[in-house]
Amino acid sequence: MASGPLSGLKVVEFAGIGPGPFCGMLLADLGADVVRIDRMETVGRPARDIMGRGKRSVGIDLKSAAGIETALDLIEKADALIEGFRPGVMERLGLGPDAALARNPKLVYGRMTGWGQTGPLSHSAGHDINYIALTGALHAMGRRGEPPAPPLNLVGDFGGGALYLAFGICAALLEARSSGRGQVIDCAMTDGAASLMTMFFGMKSMGMWSDQREANLLDGAAHFYDCYECACGGWLAVGAIEPQFHALLIPGLGLDPADFAAQMDASRWPDYSARIAAAVRTRTRDDWMKVFEGTDACVAPVLSMTEAPQNAHNLARKTFETAFGVLQPAPAPRFSRTPGAIGAPPPEPGAHTRSALSDWGMPSDDIETLIVNGVIAALPGR
Repeated sequence: MASGPLSGLKVVEFAGIGPGPFCGMLLADLGADVVRIDRMETVGRPARDIMGRGKRSVGIDLKSAAGIETALDLIEKADALIEGFRPGVMERLGLGPDAALARNPKLVYGRMTGWGQTGPLSHSAGHDINYIALTGALHAMGRRGEPPAPPLNLVGDFGGGALYLAFGICAALLEARSSGRGQVIDCAMTDGAASLMTMFFGMKSMGMWSDQREANLLDGAAHFYDCYECACGGWLAVGAIEPQFHALLIPGLGLDPADFAAQMDASRWPDYSARIAAAVRTRTRDDWMKVFEGTDACVAPVLSMTEAPQNAHNLARKTFETAFGVLQPAPAPRFSRTPGAIGAPPPEPGAHTRSALSDWGMPSDDIETLIVNGVIAALPGR
């Protein structure tokens, strides 16, 4: 039995890609009972995506009236719903907010899209890079004179999308406790990515941030906030913003603090950066970490995905875990009394059709009838 802070919460997730499944994983990691509705044609396919961890899968034919009714039966018993289709798809299926809330007035109906449910782009295709391009976030990333640098799909899909939807779901569930009423969450990745840029828009309004890339405090322009290549080809990440940390960084690199006295003079940054780069190239990454280990110089090794799980700090905190034979990030954040946990392996589509529907209150005879009639699909013996 799940024991996280969301234990007892029932969530219906409509199968999708990227931020929707990641949002469901976050809730499942913290104890929610997440039942994913998979398409009939996918039932029996291998389970590969670890974002499915801790969930159960039910195969339902959403092209049939009986399948829609089965989905509504689940929705009626759920606390929250996650869907990531283009606007209008759920309505055409007969599973839109009006139909769902009519069956379950306390339901929190979470909608995940790139552009949002409204606006001129709402029905357009797109991906993370397109969404963050529209918000000012992508333009701010990268080197001067070079193209903007895509930050994987962390800012739109996961940061601006999944995390905001998970936060929204928890907030709406809290509100529903007092009001007794559910509501619809329109989670657009453009909105979330723009929200993540709040500090930078504030700095821009104060004249402290420029639209020019590599010209600002936190975009690689400052000598004390950048990555430097070592003799071995590895990299050091330097973030010595505050004067007291900067005062540890410079002598640690074997440089004269007097030569770096004008720390915040942006006109000096290119020269300072060149000097630091030359110094860092004289030693390996491991050598530098021996110099800075235990100091407040704000220096860290840039670790690969292969290296990160073996880092001493990550090992001590169990930041990564091996579950069902796969090394993966552990649940976050940490809770003192009701810790989250990695649940069962990602399910094969349809792996829990019988057990999940039964646990959510459907009589076994009805389940078997639906299977026989091809409305739902279950793996043999499950």
